[in-house]
Amino acid sequence: MGKDEGISHQPHGDLELCDAGVRIYTEALRVGRLPRSALEPVPCLAELALVHPDPQDDGWIRPVPPSAALAHLLQPVTREIHQRIRLSAALADSLAPLASVASTDPNLAITVLEGLPLIEAAIQNATDGAREEVLTLQPSGNRPVDQLKKALDRALSMAGRGVTLRHIYQHPARYSPAIKAYLDDIPPGFIQVRTIEQTVERLFVFDRTVAFIPASPRRDIALEIRHPALVRYLIQVYEVLWAQAKPLTAPLQAPTHDVPITATQLSIARLLVEGNTDQVVARKLAISVRTCRAHIAKLMHTLDATSRTHLGALLVQSGIVEGAGE
Repeated sequence: MGKDEGISHQPHGDLELCDAGVRIYTEALRVGRLPRSALEPVPCLAELALVHPDPQDDGWIRPVPPSAALAHLLQPVTREIHQRIRLSAALADSLAPLASVASTDPNLAITVLEGLPLIEAAIQNATDGAREEVLTLQPSGNRPVDQLKKALDRALSMAGRGVTLRHIYQHPARYSPAIKAYLDDIPPGFIQVRTIEQTVERLFVFDRTVAFIPASPRRDIALEIRHPALVRYLIQVYEVLWAQAKPLTAPLQAPTHDVPITATQLSIARLLVEGNTDQVVARKLAISVRTCRAHIAKLMHTLDATSRTHLGALLVQSGIVEGAGE
């Protein structure tokens, strides 16, 4: 044996051949036979039926040709494949006739998508299939650059097919350079944008046939909705918000009273009088808590308020906002 002396057999799977086994099997194929003692460090050769006793001398073993050994080892695998094919055919024969019945079940028109990759893939499929109009609702005043890049690629692809887009953002989006750059890159005539003070959660509607909404606060679970009644309802909600929203190119309505405050401060004033905390106000208006508090400080300075309670009273007395109970 020479070079194979001292070989140690390492544990491995039932249908695997270790390095030592490969070396001894190769040697057996080369010389035609080996002493039976050569199998002691590599029992896998006999277990895999790669060798058999020499008919003329039981003290020796001869190798089985690789092609014959492979055919023998593949027999159980082939049987399993045939069994799985038969099982697949049987399941198809049983369930295929029920497809037409299941398609009428409204519950199957709502698909739960868990995980951002699956959500992204479903939205991309809907984007690729869009042919008429896409409606989107984005409850924020800004969007991450990577999201806007994906959105731009999708928008340009749809615009190239003649698909029109409508976006609703919140008012702070008017001051976002990233959103402005995104809109400037889309060919004119294919997109309309409006902004609104407060809005609901994110919503996508493709060709009035499929809609997507978040199903978790982290937006890592979504619902793909194809039920016609639900899609129609979501479109109605969208159209109400669209009617209330202001075109991006139109200035926000200035306050009608004589107190010099901005439209954003007016929005904050309304929410403060309703009893919302700074954090809730900031979330509803899609601004940071720091920015919200800076606007509140300006309101207090403008109205000479000495406290938050005093500010609320002055806001109502001045007619800037109506009282919560009115």
